[in-house]
Order: sequence, then C-alpha cells, then structure tokens
Amino acid sequence: MPGTTDADHAEAVRLVLGELPDLPFVPEVPGRGVAAGMTGRALAVVDGLGADLQPAGWRLTDTSGVDHRRARSLLAQDLDTVEELAQGYAGAFKTQVAGPWTLAATVEKPRGDKVLSDHGARRELAQALAEGLRTHVADLRRRLPDVDRLVVQVDEPALAAVVGGQVPTASGYGRHRSVDLPEASAHLEWVVSAVTDAGAEAWVHSCAPQTPWSLVVGTGVSGLSADLAMLGPADLDTFAEALEQGRTAALGVVPSTDPAAVVSDARVVERVQRWLDMLGLDPEEVGDRLVVTPTCGLAGASGGWAREALQVLRRGADGLSGR
Repeated sequence: MPGTTDADHAEAVRLVLGELPDLPFVPEVPGRGVAAGMTGRALAVVDGLGADLQPAGWRLTDTSGVDHRRARSLLAQDLDTVEELAQGYAGAFKTQVAGPWTLAATVEKPRGDKVLSDHGARRELAQALAEGLRTHVADLRRRLPDVDRLVVQVDEPALAAVVGGQVPTASGYGRHRSVDLPEASAHLEWVVSAVTDAGAEAWVHSCAPQTPWSLVVGTGVSGLSADLAMLGPADLDTFAEALEQGRTAALGVVPSTDPAAVVSDARVVERVQRWLDMLGLDPEEVGDRLVVTPTCGLAGASGGWAREALQVLRRGADGLSGR
C-alpha cells in the first residue's frame, strides 16, 4: 500500500478492514524504508539467521544488525496495529511474505554475491523461512483469535528468473545458473508445508511473466495468484485445473498504479466471466474460489487510487457472486 509513515500503515489497516470485509490483509507500506520493504519484512520473519543492510542490499550475517532489528521491531509494531483495529473480526484474513527463491535472489551471502549462488546457503535460508513462518502464523492466530481462515501469500516475483537463469551476478556482467526444477519445487514446498502445518492456507503470488505455475501447483499450495494479463495458454489451463481441484485462483484484473482511463467494476466482471467462458468453467461452480485483485502491489499508486482500486474490486466481486 502507498504511504511513508506509521500513520499511513494504520490508515491502510482501517482501509482494508472497511473495504474488504471478505478478505482483509496485513498491509505492507514499503515507502517507510528498507526495513518495511518486501525483503526486509521477510527477513524479519526468518528464524535463526542474522542479517544486515549493506550498500548493495541485505546480507546474511552472524548477528542481526541494526536494520534487521528495526525490521523485526516494525513488523511487531504493525501486527500490534492490526490486532488493535481488527479486534472481534471473524472470517478470512491474509498476510504475505517473500518466498524462498525471491529471498535467495535478493539477499547476499556473508562474503557477497547472492544466496542463490550457493546450494547450502539457499537451502538454509529456505528452511529458516519455513520455521519462521510457523511462529509467524501462530502469532497471528494469537492476535486474531476469531479468524477462522488464515491465508499466507508467498510472494515469488523472482521465481521465473531463478528457474530461467536470469538473475544477475554481483558484477552485473553474468547470470546465475538456472535452478533445477526439482530443487525449486522442494524449497517452495518446505515453505508451503510449514504454513499448512501451522493451520493456514498457502497461496503463491507472482505478477511476473513466465512464472512456472505447474511447478507451483505441485508444491501443494491452496491458491494461485497472478496478473491475468501475464498468463499464457498453458498457465490458463493450470489455473483452470486448480479451480476444478478446489483450490483458489486470485486474478489480477485492476491496475496497480493510477490508470489513464476509468476502471469500472462492470469491466472486472466482464473480464473474469470471459476468462471462465474461454476455459469452459461454470461461474456458479467455481465462483466461491475466485478472488479478484490488483495486478500487483499498490505501493506505487496514489492514496486515492489505492482506495478506489479496492472499492472497484469489492464491487466486482459482489457482481461475480450475484450480490
């Protein structure tokens, strides 16, 4: 969500609770600095590993540096705000965290270069994230005792680049080797299993093109979340099969930044219904497993569009469900 202050985060919590009664979420406001960004927030969840912020970005260290401690403190503070404002809320609730491959592609080893470059380091980071998520889910359960369905969205925008050998090396002149699909699947499965074992649903989200969705499905996720425009023909079949298997499909159909033209809820309904028709799916049979979302995060949007986007999505969801 857009914003630069802790007050903006509190306002974002109020906004999602008010506009998204069916699936509110723990907002992220990365405009407050690196400790609040996607990588910093995920490292705040990771268990048993220290990190610090270097000129080149986040790096694993023997002990937590001041920025890592700040990230953990900020996460706890944000969850305090959610706990206070969501008291008595019952229903579904979502949080999100960067996945193991996106972390491996963005965090450096103690002596430099990405964690992705080292088999042992990337395994250790993935397992530490999985263990940290067990604790994180338990903490959310304690803070939101009336929530009956907790969703953890695992953000993997770098997964396509990881398996495609497109992640730059530290020098910028080369690319890290592609990760074999069995290993890519296994690391993601550790995280998905940790979330599931802790009593939550795991969804995987990516708004990047060429994300290997068939690999993602094989990890046992409960939901898939993507920018609809980024899905190719094979991906559409994967999403259709996931819906038929009882999983959730979250479709990005509203711009994540301020659009040049008016975006209507009728357009949202039309686009999703056309997709369902193309795949031969009955809207009445799969409708309760469909979620409509922005194409990606709203952090780059104006405050006005962030609010309007959620309103359009809510009305679109109501239209799709016949409410």
